[in-house]
Amino acid sequence: MAAINYWILVIITAAYIITIISCICVVLKENRNPIRSLAWVIALIFLPVVGLIFYLFFGRSLKGEHMVSRRNRRKLMSRLAPRHISLRDIDLSPSDKNLIKLSRSLSSSFFTVNNEIDIFTTGAEKFESLKRDLCKARRSIYLQYYIFSDDSTGQEIADILIEKAHQGLEVKVIYDHVGSFSSSSKFFRRMQDNGIEIHPFFRVTFPQLANRINWRNHRKIVVIDGEIGYMGGMNIADRYQRGATEGMAWRDTHFRLRGDIVETLLYSFIIDWNFKNTPDKIEFPKVPPVTLRNNLGMQLVTSGPVDTWDNQSLCFLKAISGATKSIFIQTPYFLPTDALQHALEAAALAKIDVRIMIPGKSDSRMLQYAGHSFVTQCLRAGIKVYHYNPGMLHAKGIIIDENIVIAGSTNFDYRSFENNFECSLIIYDREVNRRMRDIFFADIANCTKLTFGEWHKRPLPQRVMESIVRLVSPIL
Repeated sequence: MAAINYWILVIITAAYIITIISCICVVLKENRNPIRSLAWVIALIFLPVVGLIFYLFFGRSLKGEHMVSRRNRRKLMSRLAPRHISLRDIDLSPSDKNLIKLSRSLSSSFFTVNNEIDIFTTGAEKFESLKRDLCKARRSIYLQYYIFSDDSTGQEIADILIEKAHQGLEVKVIYDHVGSFSSSSKFFRRMQDNGIEIHPFFRVTFPQLANRINWRNHRKIVVIDGEIGYMGGMNIADRYQRGATEGMAWRDTHFRLRGDIVETLLYSFIIDWNFKNTPDKIEFPKVPPVTLRNNLGMQLVTSGPVDTWDNQSLCFLKAISGATKSIFIQTPYFLPTDALQHALEAAALAKIDVRIMIPGKSDSRMLQYAGHSFVTQCLRAGIKVYHYNPGMLHAKGIIIDENIVIAGSTNFDYRSFENNFECSLIIYDREVNRRMRDIFFADIANCTKLTFGEWHKRPLPQRVMESIVRLVSPIL
């Protein structure tokens, strides 16, 4: 009996070792970021069983998968082609035009003009506007959120959607399955039973748990009648109006859009709707002609773990590297890649005004520790860092010089750059830039500016914890 147990143990150990070696080979074969690859190799070798479980759930790559077939993507893109604007016809700097070209290459993102934008910084104004537009919808509502809570805000939105479905409108809803875990299945079933087509993105079930739990759809997009669009950082939840446990509403940024840009939001929604549920034929709804006529330039850049390139981080890097006067960043989680960290340091050392605003108190203690580990380098390079004090700062945006704004669902961290399905709006307009700068400096009035001397005095246990968490920041 002892001999049998011995050989069983040998077989199990050998199988485990072979599995670990196979996983390490996969990590090395994928040629990822060396730091990220090293972190996974160390975890697999020095954290028996735990490292393997973490890798199976969080370390695998989706590169090479297709959201939809190439044929269907070409068909959808052909619908947008007539609205493509030649770069020769627009008055922008060479650096801005290069950013447009980069975004176009990365995510087939057309540059559009003839647009209109409203900027919301509170949940109250955003949801009042959204509910008003939803109630006025005449033909269709396409709604997509990372979190669709079943709290009072979510119930109000659901009631409007159900009413519109009863009126005969086409109503489609995408919610992220993991992001909306706290919402009851009864909440979504009620919408479905009342005529709403509802689709959980990457539904996590036990046989597919390890294959799906790490890749989340973080986008927040609404398209109403093909004419009005919403996108930004706010989910559907009470916390943006009434606050969470700290009792203060989350500070975030969201946009209401009209014009040619709305069609690109619709394109993104249709791609996500058909992901893992692709029919043989994809229909692109008819979009009414745009009557606006102006030069407000916009581009929607999408990204996800299936993309060949890290679209968002490359666009951020290009925009930051092209700055000549100022770079203002708001983000709830600051875990930059090496390239982005170096670009910010280089800009600050070149006497460009670089400012970063992060929460004074985050909703994630671990992510705050990891983010704080980068602050010392920033301060040493001359970057101004601010802690936002009134509640949770959840806004995500970059303001470059006097012309570029990049804002949307994308956090300044590894997860948004590599693991999440994200979208950002790039706005090429001085007036919108000025409005966003005014908002940024209004927020600074509610911040504490960090100084190198005071920051260096923080408690030793905190600094040790920051250093430890930073080691695994590439895989958070």
